Amino acid sequence: MDRVNETAVKSKGAPASGVGVLDKSVALLAFLAEGGPASLAAVVAATGVSRPTAHRLLAALEAHHLVVRRNSRYALGLRLLGWGEKAAAGSSLVELARPALERLRDATGESVQLYVREGDHRVCVASFERTGGGLRDAVPVGAVLTLERGSGGRVLRACAESGDTGGGGAEVEEELAEVRQRGWAESIAEREPGVASVSAPVFGPGGELWAAVCASGPDARLGESPGGRLAGAVVSAAREIEAALRA
Repeated sequence: MDRVNETAVKSKGAPASGVGVLDKSVALLAFLAEGGPASLAAVVAATGVSRPTAHRLLAALEAHHLVVRRNSRYALGLRLLGWGEKAAAGSSLVELARPALERLRDATGESVQLYVREGDHRVCVASFERTGGGLRDAVPVGAVLTLERGSGGRVLRACAESGDTGGGGAEVEEELAEVRQRGWAESIAEREPGVASVSAPVFGPGGELWAAVCASGPDARLGESPGGRLAGAVVSAAREIEAALRA
């Protein structure tokens, strides 16, 4: 039985459900979402799904209009566009946060993301690239990342309700307690080599944790203490979003 390799899924922090056909289908869709139109050979090479299985799953996804094939290359189907619009319409958080996130990007000159927690992972629900773009620090909307690496994950763990920090021992708990007290977290080369980030929690009107706002950029520019440069602006953006949620 073929397996989706770790490069395709686990390195991105994407969860595996244990339902093989679903995990493989999601891996195919995720690759097409990030890499754009691709041949069957490219899909197989990137995901590790065997050629017969990949061909069968792509054909099934095509039948449901989730994948389209043009000139022997596969791409995401337009049915996903409609679903995506409905998902976005159901979340006022992203639209309310947009002005603050755009201001944060413009003020810092760095890429900006908004993450929400789903179980043991975090999902990017908004992303604004810095001027000029960036390959390493850019995170696409919909990306599923681990909580264990990166400042965004650390904030979502540290400020979780009911102490749902995910464990990790006394040293980790001490670090998370410091994040709670300070109100922000920083990371250097944890999620991606060469990328540093600073994140702060966003709390809802009832005081519950809703999201984490993050600014990220090259560690060569942000230095060994990115918080010293970005923390003030990131925390201010988080407070702006909270004010918009209360309003």
